[in-house]
Formats: sequence, C-alpha cells, structure tokens
Amino acid sequence: MKSITTRDNKRPGSVRIIGGEWRGSKLPIPDLPGLRPSGDRCRETLFNWLQPHIQGSDCVDLFAGSGSLGMEAASRGAKEVILVEKLNMAAGILQENVRRLEARNVSVIAMDALQWLHGCAANSLDIAFVDPPFGLQLESRALELIDIRNGIRPGGFVYVETARDMALSGPRAGWEVAKEKVLGDVRMLLLKKI
Repeated sequence: MKSITTRDNKRPGSVRIIGGEWRGSKLPIPDLPGLRPSGDRCRETLFNWLQPHIQGSDCVDLFAGSGSLGMEAASRGAKEVILVEKLNMAAGILQENVRRLEARNVSVIAMDALQWLHGCAANSLDIAFVDPPFGLQLESRALELIDIRNGIRPGGFVYVETARDMALSGPRAGWEVAKEKVLGDVRMLLLKKI
C-alpha cells in the first residue's frame, strides 16, 4: 500500500499501465487511507532502468496497493509476479484486475508483506518492488528481511520508493546502488545484489 503524498491531496480514480502487453489498461485505485500509487514518471523511469532485466524475471510487489509496479512488470514480460497486499479490499481489487487482464503470470497474496518475507525462499526472486506507505520505516524492515532471507538472486534488484527527504541507510555488504533519482516528492532507489 502506498501513502498519499500528492501536492493537491487528490487521488486519481485509476492508473494506467504504460508499457507492454496491457499498455493503456487502467487499474482502479481503492479508496483507502494512505494509498499512493507510483506515478507515471516514476514508473517510466524505473522500467527504463529495468528494461534489460524484466523479461523472464520472477518478481514480487510488496505493499502492492494498486498493483501498478507488479502489473507493469507482468505487462512487460516478467515470468511470474506476486502481488502482496494485506488490506482485503485492495487485495480483492487486485484479484479482479488479474482476472480482467487474464494475467496468468500474476498471483495475489492477501497478507502482510513483512510476514510474507519471513517465508520467502532463498534465491527465489529477480526483482522486488518495495513501496510501502511513507513514514512508517517499513522499507528499512523489508530490506533487512530481503537481505536476511537472501531472497534475491545474484544480479537481481530491489527497487525502493520513499519520501524525498527520507534517508535510507546505505546498502549492506553484497549490494550496490545501481540507480538513484528524486522526482518531485519521491526518492527512487534501485539496489543490485552483487
């Protein structure tokens, strides 16, 4: 789930997938407190960074919310995408989107993302999207669990989206910063497993 940080506090009724098989398809945004889907500019930048690595990848979208990151990855050729969302209403809408788009490579798991990470198998993922509600330190806890569980394969990536003024502690041993950018109120960080 994403927190609201838009300048005018208005939330769009939907976000659109910007590339791949489902380009132009709209994903409804549940009317839930704290939900903030990644904007078009952030997703465009992120998937430009990841373009050489998406095809055939195993991905998880933690704190999925609208599912915009995970569905974008699936649309662009990811082999398997898991959307993890603890709020039942949001998870139900994600399921509806998966059915509507006939997204056979996408599954929805209705549970807490940190709890899901506790059971994550070692070396099972190529890409993890970490975009939780801002201000709760969930990104730091998720990164720690990804590292402890060794969930990302060597050469894989973790994308973290935080508030612009949020400083994450530097990557642990075995990781490097592949890309970093600030867009508006958002800090984008792409970490690579060495």
